[in-house]
Amino acid sequence: MKKMNIKSWAIEDRPREKLLLKGIQNLSNAELVAILIGSGNRDETAVTLSKRILNSTQNNLNKLAKLSVEELQRFKGVGEAKAIAIITALELGKRQFFEDTVIQSKISSSKNVFDLMQPKLADLPHEEFWVVYLDNANKVIDKQQISKGGLTSTLVDVRLIYKRAIELAAIGIIICHNHPSGKVDPSHSDIELTQQIKEAGITLNIKLLDHLIIGKKKYFSFADEAIL
Repeated sequence: MKKMNIKSWAIEDRPREKLLLKGIQNLSNAELVAILIGSGNRDETAVTLSKRILNSTQNNLNKLAKLSVEELQRFKGVGEAKAIAIITALELGKRQFFEDTVIQSKISSSKNVFDLMQPKLADLPHEEFWVVYLDNANKVIDKQQISKGGLTSTLVDVRLIYKRAIELAAIGIIICHNHPSGKVDPSHSDIELTQQIKEAGITLNIKLLDHLIIGKKKYFSFADEAIL
């Protein structure tokens, strides 16, 4: 059987041509993925293969983004290069969204911080510790990953947090980390670390405004719970 590729389709069924004629917003997720992989296999078109891949994640792009190269290669017709193309495109989209959110952010509540950091932290299989740096109008100056750890913990160097704060002339900071388990209750070590960071900031006149523990769809705010 002849391999089914995009060039063999009727012109109105080709995702690339459809993009040029009608605009990218008119393409389905499966058609966008089909453009990335270019061709299907001997039994299905690129769009059909893309639909099958998406169906395996309940058509959830966040779940698709969590698949590894090896997991994508389990689909017939997806080699290493195609798997890398899918992962790369999704990661670029995530980074673009994250950067746009940072540029537009003024922090007035813990929910603002959650909306800012949730796309970056919520779906990670390991812990990461980030700091959001603010000016005197509570606008985001920068955000920085301080450490990356394992499934249940990550080591944090308090000196690195405030080194960057001084470089930016930040007035306040908000610290954030994720719990891969999805549970957001603070551990004893979370509480101890928060106090260490707060006390170091007092000496430098840089205020620790909050500490958020971020899960997939919920978060814990030290400030909201009055334990900061």
